[in-house]
Amino acid sequence: MIDIKELYIVNYCHPNCKPLQNIMRLPEKQAFEKAGELARKNPETNAFYRFADFENYYPRRLKADSIIYRLFIELGGKPKEKHPLSFALQNSRYLDNWFGNGIITRIPLKDIPDEYISFTYGDSSAMIEKTGNVKLITKQMLLDDILSFDGTIEEYLREAEKNYCYIEVQLWNDDVINAYIE
Repeated sequence: MIDIKELYIVNYCHPNCKPLQNIMRLPEKQAFEKAGELARKNPETNAFYRFADFENYYPRRLKADSIIYRLFIELGGKPKEKHPLSFALQNSRYLDNWFGNGIITRIPLKDIPDEYISFTYGDSSAMIEKTGNVKLITKQMLLDDILSFDGTIEEYLREAEKNYCYIEVQLWNDDVINAYIE
């Protein structure tokens, strides 16, 4: 049986950055300046390739955030932020490597109220780019899916990774992370 009380979300951050941030929350001019700075200072880092092409990334991310924000509200979510902080469910070797094996912040999923968190199978922006849509789910929908799975949480995540690399988590209320900021 799967113990959902043991689940957590993970934020991956490159060692040259401050954790639990979202560049999309900056005014557009500042976002472009910050993206350029990070891309120049870290040219060999996967996490900053999107910033090297920020003219293309920025509008796609704006569109994705707008879509998932709307979907989250339709599902009963109560976002306090227009642009969520991004996490993964449990661990993701893919993201850890992508962010240069940097700073990791773990938050128990049980500590996050349902109305402030949503999930997508895979990267929300990439899914919208590929298909024009994304399936956003609530915490309860995810837990129901996990509990109906015939296997362990590790097996469930391995199945998800086969198609999506990881389960993306969107945290819509910064108050939840205050205890985790140093």
